[in-house]
Amino acid sequence: MKTLAIAFLTTAALAAPAFAQSQGDMTLGFGIGYVEPKSDNGTLAGGATTIDGNARPTVTFEYFVRDNLGIEVLAALPFKHDINIGGSKIGTTKHLPPTVSLNYHFPTGGAFKPFAGVGINYTTFFEDRTDLGGGELKIDDSWGLAAHVGVDYALSEKAALRMDLRYIDIDSDVYLDGAKIGEVNIDPVVFGVSYVMKF
Repeated sequence: MKTLAIAFLTTAALAAPAFAQSQGDMTLGFGIGYVEPKSDNGTLAGGATTIDGNARPTVTFEYFVRDNLGIEVLAALPFKHDINIGGSKIGTTKHLPPTVSLNYHFPTGGAFKPFAGVGINYTTFFEDRTDLGGGELKIDDSWGLAAHVGVDYALSEKAALRMDLRYIDIDSDVYLDGAKIGEVNIDPVVFGVSYVMKF
């Protein structure tokens, strides 16, 4: 029975339409991304700092400069994070993390098509707020490298379901009332699920 099930799934995957990407193709994806900062985010005001995760809608656009090789732009609605020192919330921030990646999509010829890429990220922080009583919190913007892996499952020749994972290097100086109180090393992993359309 197990052998029969494996054979059926293999046949179904091979029989499914391929989500092929050729030079000049474009894709547009809509989904959800969850930003999960690493567990140890540095020290602020002498205390161990952690930053909470958050999920928001995302959109991607990719243009294929060669067969299976695309330049992708990731955008999202603003992510909001609580900032904690020693386990106590001391403030919040919002950020936008536009990321440009060069992705290679492996030509499997079947329904499942994995990809991998590298790129650069720019993260801008805004609406930084502190719960410390009247102080002005400011987090510097950040430039950093990004890595991207994932897989597309073809629903048709023009559409696919995508699951992906990104690592983004985000390090920023933090100021309270103009005085630097430390640096946060956010370095999140971003989990994503999206519906991708090809044009």
